[in-house]
Amino acid sequence: MFSWRRGQAYSQDLRERVLGADELSAREAAARFGVSISYVIKARQRRDRHGLRTPGPQRSWVPCKLAAYHPLIAAHVRQQPDATLAELCAWVVAEFGVSVSIGTMWITLRRLGLTLKTYGPPRLQVLCTSWSAQPALTYPVSR
Repeated sequence: MFSWRRGQAYSQDLRERVLGADELSAREAAARFGVSISYVIKARQRRDRHGLRTPGPQRSWVPCKLAAYHPLIAAHVRQQPDATLAELCAWVVAEFGVSVSIGTMWITLRRLGLTLKTYGPPRLQVLCTSWSAQPALTYPVSR
C-alpha cells in the first residue's frame, strides 16, 4: 500500500507502473497498486489524450494575501499586543489598503507564530489574572 497526502502527486515510479499495466482493467490495476480506480482512469486518459506520463501542474495553491506585509504586521502586534483581530484588520486597511477578514488575520498571526491572549471584557481579565495568582478564588455567579 502506498501513502498519499491530499495535494501531492503520486511518485513517478508508481505512475509508470500503473500506466504500464495496460493488460489489467482499471479496477484490477487500482487494487494491485493501492490507488483509486479514478486515479488509474485519469492517468490513462492523460497519457492517451496528451501523450503525457507526468502529473499535471497543481493549480489549487493561492498565495497568502498578506505575505508581503508579514514583518510589518509582526512588528505592529509586538508594539500593540492587546489589539483585537478586528483592530488589526482595520489597521491593515488603513496602512496598506488591503481589506482582509478576521479569519485571514487569524491565519496570518498563526503563520507568524503570534497569539493574541485576551480573555474578554476587562472585568473577566482581572478575575482570570487573580485566579491564576490565587487558586482558591471563585468566580461570582450572576443570577
